[in-house]
Amino acid sequence: MKFHEYSKAAQETAFYSKDPVAAFSYVTLGLVGEAGEIAEKVKKLLRDRDGMTVEEALEKGIKEKRLELAKELGDVLWYLAAFSREIGVTLEEVAKMNIEKLQSRKQRKVLSGSGDNR
Repeated sequence: MKFHEYSKAAQETAFYSKDPVAAFSYVTLGLVGEAGEIAEKVKKLLRDRDGMTVEEALEKGIKEKRLELAKELGDVLWYLAAFSREIGVTLEEVAKMNIEKLQSRKQRKVLSGSGDNR
């Protein structure tokens, strides 16, 4: 599925306020909330590792929880599509800008480090 196809299909299931401030707030909080659900699942994999190393716990947990994690990623994608629509950019544009930014950082040897404008 292409990003534009996904965005169109996702928009057909978007039922939230048309008020710009409320809509922007809704999709922002939804995106953060869904990303938080992924973090919670990973946290629990690490918490419940029963003597396993972190690597073993993640490997085992990810295999066992792959479908649950994928569903949560789908929710993140839905909110990402909604967020991009609210700010007037397509997911294709977001993906392209991100790759260009990362390639530039790689060429300048600043992939690691901190700060938005490196």
